[in-house]
Amino acid sequence: MIRPLELFIGLRYLRARRRNHFVSFISVMATAGIVLGVAALIIVLSVMNGFGQELRARILGAVSHVTITAAHGPLKDWQGVYARVAGLPHVVAGAPYVEGQGLLSVSGASRPVLIRGIDPADSARVSTFHSHMRDGSLNALRPGRFGVVLGSELAWRLGVSVGSRVDLLSSRLMVTPAGILPRSKTLKVAGIYELGVSEYDSNLALLNLDDASRIFLSHDGVSGIRLELDNLFAAPSVRQRIAGILGKNFRVVDWTQQHVNFFRALRIEKIAMFVIMMLVVAVAAFNIVSMLTMMVTDKESDIAILRTLGLSPRSVMAVFMINGSLLGIVGTLVGVASGVLLALHIQAVVHFFEMQLGAHLFSQNVYYYTALVGDVHSADVLAIALASLAVAILATVYPARRAALLQPSEALRYE
Repeated sequence: MIRPLELFIGLRYLRARRRNHFVSFISVMATAGIVLGVAALIIVLSVMNGFGQELRARILGAVSHVTITAAHGPLKDWQGVYARVAGLPHVVAGAPYVEGQGLLSVSGASRPVLIRGIDPADSARVSTFHSHMRDGSLNALRPGRFGVVLGSELAWRLGVSVGSRVDLLSSRLMVTPAGILPRSKTLKVAGIYELGVSEYDSNLALLNLDDASRIFLSHDGVSGIRLELDNLFAAPSVRQRIAGILGKNFRVVDWTQQHVNFFRALRIEKIAMFVIMMLVVAVAAFNIVSMLTMMVTDKESDIAILRTLGLSPRSVMAVFMINGSLLGIVGTLVGVASGVLLALHIQAVVHFFEMQLGAHLFSQNVYYYTALVGDVHSADVLAIALASLAVAILATVYPARRAALLQPSEALRYE
């Protein structure tokens, strides 16, 4: 237990002018190192949180929170199935879809694509394609017109724009006098979207639900139902509840299962960055060890006098642990404050450096994301602060224990 006496002596040593100015320099550098490490760690994790949130939002623009399909074949009576789950907590909307594989070709260029048939009116409630249209409109997908909306990268590879015509070869076959041939249809490009995720911008084409049903001969049902939730993180629990209601004849999948490896990689990368950036704090902690070791050497006579006056070894150890821990506390608090402040205004900081350098750090021609977004999580800040304090306190143990074991007779022999 730390008594007022140890705290008073520790604070007195911290404020006193030292004969060895190099010790004071190391103290300042140790505190500055902790400030830098903590601030950098908060900024890096906040930017990674913002990146993950933005990427997750773009992915969920094409992937639903929860998807219901039949275990075998098309999903029949989708209205009845949706009515059974529409009243569940967190479920706010649902829309049917038809999917199939196809090959788009124009002027000798061809690309394999995933064809998704949607109802533009219902799709606005379960996806964000409407807000990511670069050209044209999703409402142009009207029944019978066989319009298609392409991803920006897919349109670029095919060399088409709004108004162009492309040929679609579907995976469904038809029997003709010439033999078994794939169904084909000429489509008119009605729009181009850009989610900013290459997986969808280069491989996904959107058709009207009725047109896709005709091409893939799925008039007796749809491929599945896409559900929108008011809380995307509730998807796993909602999925389990829906699976229990519908039974084994249906397959229910949520977004965490569809991209489990990707989001797991983001989480592992965040942990790795936490460990790497904590090394900066560890280096600052080594400075605390050096500073306290030199202070113990500088204060040997003072320690001997205090011991002679009755101060116990445990109290001596507490004095120097307080001295080093205060540096860690000050460095952590200043680092947390500056890190949170910079993370919340990271875009302004980037803009300042762009103005000074006269160049764009994140060019739109190179990066999908041209703006850094800081998403500060209180749990991350708390974990960083506690880890920094733990490292700083542990760094004081060895030099403080060395001071506690100092023998007064040895220290005063040559005084």
